[in-house]
Amino acid sequence: MIENTQTLDARGLNCPLPILRTKKTLTGMASGDVLQVISTDPGSVKDMTAFCHQTGNDLVSSIEQSGDFLFQIRKS
Repeated sequence: MIENTQTLDARGLNCPLPILRTKKTLTGMASGDVLQVISTDPGSVKDMTAFCHQTGNDLVSSIEQSGDFLFQIRKS
């Protein structure tokens, strides 16, 4: 597993807030840094995939664990 540079807790937030918070957090990070996002919104799985595709960031991993959706995104 890749080490996270920063973690964003987006649990309890519904679309589009997890994506908006992810975008804002990535803005302050350096290229190559890895952001872990924790979300409880099932729609965030599709949203994070689309977000990374559109922005050119790398979705390193996407897993579900105990009702939480965990994403690792490497900033491009």
